[in-house]
Amino acid sequence: MVLGRRYSSRSSTTWPSRSYLLGVAASLATAWVVIALVAGLIRNPFVYRLVAFVAWTIAALNILGLAQPIREALDSVAVVIGGLRVSPLLVIKTTVLLLLTLWAANAASDFLDKRVRAVTDLTPSIQVLIGKLIRLLLITFAIVIALSTVGIDFSALAFFSGAVGVGLGFGLQKIVSNLVSGIILLADKSIKPGDVISVGDSFGWVESMGARYTSVVTRDGREFLIPNEDFVTQRVINWSYSNDEVRLDVDFGVSYASDPHKICEFGVEAAKLVERVLVAPAPVCHLKGFGDSSLDFTLRFWIRDPVDGTTNVRGKVLLALWDIFQREGIEIPFPQRDVHLRAAPGVKKARRAKA
Repeated sequence: MVLGRRYSSRSSTTWPSRSYLLGVAASLATAWVVIALVAGLIRNPFVYRLVAFVAWTIAALNILGLAQPIREALDSVAVVIGGLRVSPLLVIKTTVLLLLTLWAANAASDFLDKRVRAVTDLTPSIQVLIGKLIRLLLITFAIVIALSTVGIDFSALAFFSGAVGVGLGFGLQKIVSNLVSGIILLADKSIKPGDVISVGDSFGWVESMGARYTSVVTRDGREFLIPNEDFVTQRVINWSYSNDEVRLDVDFGVSYASDPHKICEFGVEAAKLVERVLVAPAPVCHLKGFGDSSLDFTLRFWIRDPVDGTTNVRGKVLLALWDIFQREGIEIPFPQRDVHLRAAPGVKKARRAKA
């Protein structure tokens, strides 16, 4: 009888623990499946792992009944900074909410930016400006929502705002200058994606315009990240600002034995042989001056696609000129030097003595 009572008491204390463990395991598995299905909608792998880990950790703590003790322990340690009570619990909650709201803001801004770029009535610069403003407003709204949700009073952030103001005044002058310059460039439409520009030694087309810099891609495939401030403070040549037509000049010279009237006709003929040269405005060739050994001419013609390069079209015009000059027997002068050899005085005396 005693053994029977001991056996029944052990089974009465053992079976509830097993059922509890089975229930906890089932709850954890169910929570993991639900979280995996919901988080699977997130395409970013890093954000997916982060959301899944945080959500499953919170669910596990709630299932095990440890959420409240851990919350109280994290909130028990705190420091007061400028009237704001900062605890580990507040930091964790703020970080998680900021990550979620910022991800949602970026996703929404990307979606709206694609819709804005699909509107063909807007110029590329206005499309970029609207996209940047939408992103800035959504990120600001996300930060305000996250801070308000965790119960942070914005008046308590006056200390931090003063520190940020000092930092902007001393250490972040260039960053703020580039940001403001980028907004000015987008607003006045002086530079937009797709324009062919020259800034200093950099020549290429504008690939994209960011908050701090503008990406300029050159013909050799290199990508220059030029600060926006340089476009406001320096001289910028926009080859396609008002229209896409660009005039190019080719200088050449011929011998004085050539007829300058015929040379002008041959120059225009050579330009018209190149496919990229426009028919209207028509190419023109002018006698520029009388050089030391040549008649100097300037051939001027127009193209509409500077984004495809200017050196290559100049080369084709020069090759066409060369072919015509070879056909017509026109000489292109080049420097010639006459060398006179004189004997030294000692050599002359020796020659006279032998004679």
